[in-house]
Amino acid sequence: MVQTNKLDLDRYVPAMLTFLANKLATGASLSYRKHFGIGVVEWRLIALLAVEDKITANRICQVIGLDKSAVSRSLQILEAAGRISGQVDTKDARRYAVSLTAEGKALHDRVLGVALERERRLLSGLSSAEVDTLVDLLGRLQTKVSYVNEYDPPADC
Repeated sequence: MVQTNKLDLDRYVPAMLTFLANKLATGASLSYRKHFGIGVVEWRLIALLAVEDKITANRICQVIGLDKSAVSRSLQILEAAGRISGQVDTKDARRYAVSLTAEGKALHDRVLGVALERERRLLSGLSSAEVDTLVDLLGRLQTKVSYVNEYDPPADC
């Protein structure tokens, strides 16, 4: 018997977002490794640290949505390369905050141009109004992530 219940991958939004994100991340990683010696995860951390300085690994995980082990590995790589530095909080010794070094800031500025050109190419088929709509829709979807992740299907599903 042929099963007729299946996802329509051309309309199933979680798959569409995942496939798009995976393809973009793979392309970015190849480009960034070739030209800058970093992968896309390291770039995400550098980009976040350029916006929000002196933050913890937990905060990075919260913002970017990566698991702590991936963030820890990338932080170690960036610190060993002299692109970030960390310091223990004087008020709370359990808190280790990281910041970009001068070398990390310079790398950020170099990669940023490539990242923005990649974004420009991605959005080149959309009007300014469509880009605004897309950004609004993605922001609204972002607010639903916790709600979606709270769903625990019944045991008999």
